[in-house]
Amino acid sequence: MNNNLPELAKLIRYYSLTSTTAAGSGHPTSSMSATDVMATLMFGGYFKADLENPEFFNNDRLIFSKGHASPLFYSLYAAAGKIGKKEMMTLRKMGSRLEGHPTMLFPYTEVPTGSLGQGLSVGVGMALNARLDKLPYRTYVLLGDSEMAEGSVWEAMSSAAYYKLNNLVAILDCNRLGQSRETMLGRHTEIYETRAKAFGWEVAVVDGHNFEEITSAFESMVGEGLKPSPTGDKPKMIIAKTLKGKGVSFLEDKPGKHGVALKTEELTKALEELGEVDKSLVGEVKSPEQTTSDKLQVTSGDIKFTDYPKDQKVATRKAYGNGLVNVFAAHSNMVVLDGETSNSTFAETFAKAHPENYFEMFIAEQNMAGVASGFSRRGKIPFASTFAAFWSRAFDQIRMSQYAHANIKFVGSHAGVSIGEDGSSQMALEDLAMFRTLLNGVVLYPSDAVSTEKLVAEAAAHQGNVYIRTTRKDTAILYNQDEKFPIGGSKTLKSSDNDQVTVIGAGVTIHEALAAYEELKKEGINIRIIDLYSIKPIDTSSLQKAAAETKLIITVEDHFPEGGIGEAVKSVISGQCTAHSLAVTKEPHSAKPDELLAYEEINKDAIIKKVKEFI
Repeated sequence: MNNNLPELAKLIRYYSLTSTTAAGSGHPTSSMSATDVMATLMFGGYFKADLENPEFFNNDRLIFSKGHASPLFYSLYAAAGKIGKKEMMTLRKMGSRLEGHPTMLFPYTEVPTGSLGQGLSVGVGMALNARLDKLPYRTYVLLGDSEMAEGSVWEAMSSAAYYKLNNLVAILDCNRLGQSRETMLGRHTEIYETRAKAFGWEVAVVDGHNFEEITSAFESMVGEGLKPSPTGDKPKMIIAKTLKGKGVSFLEDKPGKHGVALKTEELTKALEELGEVDKSLVGEVKSPEQTTSDKLQVTSGDIKFTDYPKDQKVATRKAYGNGLVNVFAAHSNMVVLDGETSNSTFAETFAKAHPENYFEMFIAEQNMAGVASGFSRRGKIPFASTFAAFWSRAFDQIRMSQYAHANIKFVGSHAGVSIGEDGSSQMALEDLAMFRTLLNGVVLYPSDAVSTEKLVAEAAAHQGNVYIRTTRKDTAILYNQDEKFPIGGSKTLKSSDNDQVTVIGAGVTIHEALAAYEELKKEGINIRIIDLYSIKPIDTSSLQKAAAETKLIITVEDHFPEGGIGEAVKSVISGQCTAHSLAVTKEPHSAKPDELLAYEEINKDAIIKKVKEFI
């Protein structure tokens, strides 16, 4: 055992207390409970990282899923000499990289945390990445006992066991006390142990303040010579029985102290009890293995898109699967995840072609989003697909991924009432609104097979989160293979100098708009048709041009009106012309797709009716 560990732990507690008092807020007691076990991990020779190069590919990864313990997180790096005493006192202050919960401003943050229950899924992604790249680094995740009530944790537990990730180590800080009361299981570490073992994990239970016990557990699970096996066995969990506020008697195991910084007089009393602290002490972090992997060389080649005959009808979901296979030639760092819907999303096409880069996530969308974040942070381009409606389950993980500056391509199939007989539970009618809220996010909605493949390629090349909405039903081929579909663009499919109305759609509704165009043309009524395949960013110039040249804009969408295409269009043409939205406004039911499009008044006939009402 490193003989300096007790003194380093005292220094870390000192920083956790003083920095939160300087901030006037924070979570010192939650940090103090896990101090001894985390000090042992980092300075006991188990955590291996080049701290001069936080992004080094073979560094061990450390995720604080228990993100409110950020004072501990930062104090560890202060004890390692990477944060000065002065900077520690800037915790939670404007301009500081030491934010209230870890963010990407701090270079040692793997992924932003604070929304509890998410860190272990990200850890699964990083551990899978190590397996894929054939690298020996390990991923460590600090969990709080309160967040063990989150279902997403157990989704991750199942996934880690399924993939036999013995390079993943979870550390559970069982300090008994949550924010407002005792946790669900209190001190019953034997229940956590039984559950973790039942999920297929190797488990050690330790006194989280006994350095010998903690060291013994780390030695048995990740000690020298215990390199992750290429074939794998079990993920590992250390359950540490701890006291919230450990080290200061008037804080230890006391309710009502969560998220409460000490007042100046209380801090003075606490530091007296803590005793003399060696502020010159610097802990040593072991260096990682200097290795390499041919997987780190990202290869690229030319993309050969599928040649779709013009007389053929192809669902955009099927074209998505073809697009994945074709685009992989230019992006060897792609990985594909699916929520056990791959024969419907057609991610199975990629799985058959490149099984090593395909990962089955089963019906656990929160975990899938977290795993995708883990892959993204390690340099992969994850495409993650499921039925569009089911992404709403994972919106918190999706929301947090934006703060990780993630590069994830979310794909939702079976969107809208056009899926037909499956009924309302399967019909995503909120997904465009949901993904449009993401900071700097991209939302794409292809209308045919050609545009789908081109947009898969655009998504893969784009740095940042992208959502692609695909359609269940077969639709006609609209475009030639040489068409380009830049993000932020649109396609004007029909136009003339005499257009009285502009009709804007995407996906299935663009085909309804084209059918309406043909009928109205026979009656001498000219309308402009715009395929708004990029909903965010939106083609402002084309829409404003249409608004200036026609007297009415009608948007047609297989989505609720709130947050959909209509509102996106109105946001850029406000005041220029009259705008009307045709959208899903009635509770949908099981029926044929065409019956539902008619029922919701978003089909050809509804468009014709609205145009004639105006004219």
